[in-house]
Amino acid sequence: MQFTEQHRALSESVKKFVANEINPHVDEWEREGIFPAHELFRKMGEQGFLGITKPEAYGGLDLDWSYNLAFCEAMGEVNGGSVPMAVGVQVDMATPALARYGSNALREEFLKPSISGEFVACIGVSEPGAGSDVASIRTTARKDGDDYIINGGKLWITNGTQADWMCMLANTGEGPVHRNKSLICVPLKSKGVTVARKLDKLGMRASDTAQLYFEDVRVPQRYRIGEEGEGFIYQMRQFQDERLWGAASLLRTLEKAIEDCIDYTRQRTAFGKPLLNNQVIHFRMAELQTEVELLRSLIYRAVELYAQGEDVTRLASMAKLKAGRLAREVTDGCLQYYGGMGFMNETLITRLYRDLRLTSIGGGADEVMLQILCKYMGILPGRDS
Repeated sequence: MQFTEQHRALSESVKKFVANEINPHVDEWEREGIFPAHELFRKMGEQGFLGITKPEAYGGLDLDWSYNLAFCEAMGEVNGGSVPMAVGVQVDMATPALARYGSNALREEFLKPSISGEFVACIGVSEPGAGSDVASIRTTARKDGDDYIINGGKLWITNGTQADWMCMLANTGEGPVHRNKSLICVPLKSKGVTVARKLDKLGMRASDTAQLYFEDVRVPQRYRIGEEGEGFIYQMRQFQDERLWGAASLLRTLEKAIEDCIDYTRQRTAFGKPLLNNQVIHFRMAELQTEVELLRSLIYRAVELYAQGEDVTRLASMAKLKAGRLAREVTDGCLQYYGGMGFMNETLITRLYRDLRLTSIGGGADEVMLQILCKYMGILPGRDS
């Protein structure tokens, strides 16, 4: 896949935005444990950043996923994972199914203001008893006249304390677990919605993550995305966008970790010479950079096929798996060469060490990616094995 001048122009615009509107505030947002999503997203919406692949009719740019890749990679210039993750939820986790399958009226009501940044979105799949096992969610949406009445709870919801609406997966029937679910747009100012708590996390400190309860929450059935009972399938397709974003957003971040480590070890002297002069260190930097380039090649291949309309579940799962494991390898390996400074919160590598650990958990844990890949390889044992 080759980037054009248009791709590069988009990337440069994003880098300038990050330098001017995000990085100067990241440390403050980390201390506060939250960033002003509405304020930042409105600015991003004005630049066209929140609807790159979305239909023009609702304010999007209607470009293919390769432009989203350019945007995503440039967001890796942010000094931390919190803001890129929250933006990823807005553009590639909570809205892809709505853009593809939602009615025109529903897209006008929820997608358009999400693209402009007026609305902050979140995705509601995980629950206290159902994370990677999506089919076992227990939240229900029972029909009552022209409405659904929703009861249940959602956990680990990124943007959860600030979001205006949730793309919720709920059980809308009694049939087989893969055919009884629907995706529903749920306004979070609705009566019966409670933000139970803002969660205290290891990393991603500037991104608000919440637990929410829903008690007899009434929403119109017209807020359902697409066909009833197709929610599990829609969510599995939506995961492709999420996993591609999750992997691609790490490329520049991992390079920044390596570059920062090189700068530090070049300046830091031990036993009369810069640490970087030790072969074990500069060889290790070369090895890690090679691994990042290999990940980039896999992601670019997946995105090229995705932009052509192909199903890339297999490649996206591989990229997500590799990105999570490489993030752990790079941040842990680099942190070691900082010595005591690597254990201080004031260093970038420490923040990345904490933030990027989530990649192997969120959006499907490593073990789920391996299960998917084993299924494609024809080596997944039967459920009764």
